[in-house]
Amino acid sequence: MTYVLIATASASLLMSCNKDDIIQSGENGNTPEGNFRPSLPTSSEMSTHVYEWTPAPGQFINESTMTESIAGDITPEAAAAWAEQRLSERLFVSLGAFGGYIVVGFDHSIPSSDGDYDFAIMGNSYLNTSSGTGGSNEPGIVYVMQDTNGNGKPDDTWYELRGSETGKEGTIQDYAVTYSRPDAPGLAVSWTDSQGNSGTVDYLGFVHKQDYYYPAWVKSDTYTLKGTCLAARTSQDTSSGLWNNSAFGWGYADNMGSDNISLSYGPQCNRFRISDAMNVDGSQARLAYIDFIKVQTGVNSKAGGLGEVSTEVFGFIDLSLAKQ
Repeated sequence: MTYVLIATASASLLMSCNKDDIIQSGENGNTPEGNFRPSLPTSSEMSTHVYEWTPAPGQFINESTMTESIAGDITPEAAAAWAEQRLSERLFVSLGAFGGYIVVGFDHSIPSSDGDYDFAIMGNSYLNTSSGTGGSNEPGIVYVMQDTNGNGKPDDTWYELRGSETGKEGTIQDYAVTYSRPDAPGLAVSWTDSQGNSGTVDYLGFVHKQDYYYPAWVKSDTYTLKGTCLAARTSQDTSSGLWNNSAFGWGYADNMGSDNISLSYGPQCNRFRISDAMNVDGSQARLAYIDFIKVQTGVNSKAGGLGEVSTEVFGFIDLSLAKQ
């Protein structure tokens, strides 16, 4: 049984993109209209709901912090609720290996400033203090959605945000990885991809001892995650043996790029512009506002004993409210 999760902006756009999906009003497409929900004095600057958390397999998946807090069978709804609680406490939620994703929403719409930074995502990336390069950068591709149909659910069109690697050689659109459930506890998770490659998400029992890294709430024996894949920047220093995941330029979560900012919230933050939302052909989508954000692990790589490269998120911030 195969469970296919379409987790990519371009795939979604191919299915549903048309001129009515793009809210354009006024001369610059930036006047909030339609189903726009203005913020109120009681509105939160942080995301308030996790609609879905479907990670790829990884060393932080199914850890006891989750399984012991969810009584009985772990359902997708229970997993999302657990992730929501974690984010409310500004604790990390891991997206696992390539393609794993989380979908969040706010108690209001976030208006586009038409060029300024509109929202931020907290991660845990860092640069090596000695060299200022390398370090740990696990880039997450960011997508946004408007509640076009007004039903309060993230079931409209996803738009990928442009980043520094968009359109570059090595960036693969509509990349897909299929993960297979291990036959027994303590085994690596096998995968195959749309490019004819195969590999494993390694089992690191000396650190993460849970039986399976395959999400417990994915009931099928295989599942497929699709999205944009960046060329990995994973390397090992030949003299020290240390692993590095070098940073990308800008436009990705959990990445020490030029859009990085230090806020009083705690972990490292990346800032994002709604105006960077793209149509499937790469043109500007010109969204007046957004209601939902999705982050998806954007590389397929691993770093020896450190395991898979996996995007981590700690929180989502509406910068228009944070500035107030």
